[in-house]
Amino acid sequence: MKPKLLIVDDDEEIRTQMRWGLEAEYEVFLAGDRVAALQGFKEQRPQVTLLDLGLPPALTGPEQGMAALSEMLSMDSLAKVIIISGQGEKTNSLQAVGAGAYDFLTKPIQLEELKIILKRAFHVAGLERDYRELQARVHAGTFEGLLGTSARMQQVFSSIRKVATTDAPVLVLGESGTGKEMVALAIHRRGARKDGPFVAINCSAIPETLLESELFGHEKGAFTGAHAQRKGRIESASGGTLFLDEIGEIPLQIQVKLLRFLQEQRIERVGGRQEIQVDTRVVAATNVDLKKAIIEGRFREDLYYRLAVVVVALPPLREREGDVGLLAQEFLRRNAVASGKEGLTLGTDAVRAINAYGWPGNVRELENRVKRAVIMAERKRLTAEDLELPSEAQETRTLKEARESIEREMVEKALRKHAGRIAPAAIELGISRPTLYELMEKLSITKLGRTDPGDPAL
Repeated sequence: MKPKLLIVDDDEEIRTQMRWGLEAEYEVFLAGDRVAALQGFKEQRPQVTLLDLGLPPALTGPEQGMAALSEMLSMDSLAKVIIISGQGEKTNSLQAVGAGAYDFLTKPIQLEELKIILKRAFHVAGLERDYRELQARVHAGTFEGLLGTSARMQQVFSSIRKVATTDAPVLVLGESGTGKEMVALAIHRRGARKDGPFVAINCSAIPETLLESELFGHEKGAFTGAHAQRKGRIESASGGTLFLDEIGEIPLQIQVKLLRFLQEQRIERVGGRQEIQVDTRVVAATNVDLKKAIIEGRFREDLYYRLAVVVVALPPLREREGDVGLLAQEFLRRNAVASGKEGLTLGTDAVRAINAYGWPGNVRELENRVKRAVIMAERKRLTAEDLELPSEAQETRTLKEARESIEREMVEKALRKHAGRIAPAAIELGISRPTLYELMEKLSITKLGRTDPGDPAL
């Protein structure tokens, strides 16, 4: 569908001429007075309006036009209203811009100039609306720090809401980088234990010889180096939630003690003889196939069923329809603000590459790549190259994008080889110096390498 454009002018001939000149690109609607203008604006909701300030019944003053401008912006604050005024009415036009108009033009209107201003106005209006929609999606799709509007993630959010109000153990399944700890934290924050501690431990990151002490604590003198009594993570989490990440990596002998704790809510510190009552909820997570581990004898079946009272399965990013772009935009916004680079956007090729890539590292990989790209960015728009995605993500590039990528690579290589000197680089590339300068400007390439200002070959 063509973008909607409303033209408001008391002169029927001017309205007809502008319609004739613009209807190939826009769906044009006409109005000759304030009442008709507001009616058309309300019904059609055009993104851009051309508005003459001198409207009947007060053709010689700006009152009717200014009133129409105010009412239009009150109906749609994102609408772009371009003022049309006669010679000598610049003061009124500037007043209108101060009141919220996008721009102004002076009669007689030059069609080509008008087309350029309209194109820019529609582009800006589109960007603003896309941003508003993104913010609305982010707000609607945010759940305790988790972000997603896909059906799969909405199911996850629903499961969290239901299980959070209980004390039942939860097993969170998902590939590495999908956000399993964030799910555990969301369960904690949504439950009755939210004011208690949230204690996390990565079971695969602690040596087997120390894991038992980390979980259950130890008494003074229990082993060499145990100079004082120390509480374990289970005891420290009493009254709150214990998050056992990578539960599939726990050795079998520790699995026995963990099972007893889950059954009785009692523990014994290493080297201790006294049972300690604890009140700790457990949320465990793993990317290991525990049922396969049970068959192979690496994981106890009875422990599995104690942990998996409720199972929350986190989908990989590649299966979260529509979430990749949403997450990329949000990570870009956060990191741009943190880096003092507000205004950074994703280029078309970057968006295409992000959507095409499989993201084996899931949300964590996406966040890290966007963060690095923001830090290294030298332009206002991130490209697919800035994200440094594997070549498979670039397969859907357009011919224009592929050509520009090759041109950039060859130009930068020639400039580096000749220490930034233009003349020899142009000769190697088989082009003239002016052509090389044009290419560098088009590709936003600055001189590379060290150059001597006195070198005649520059």
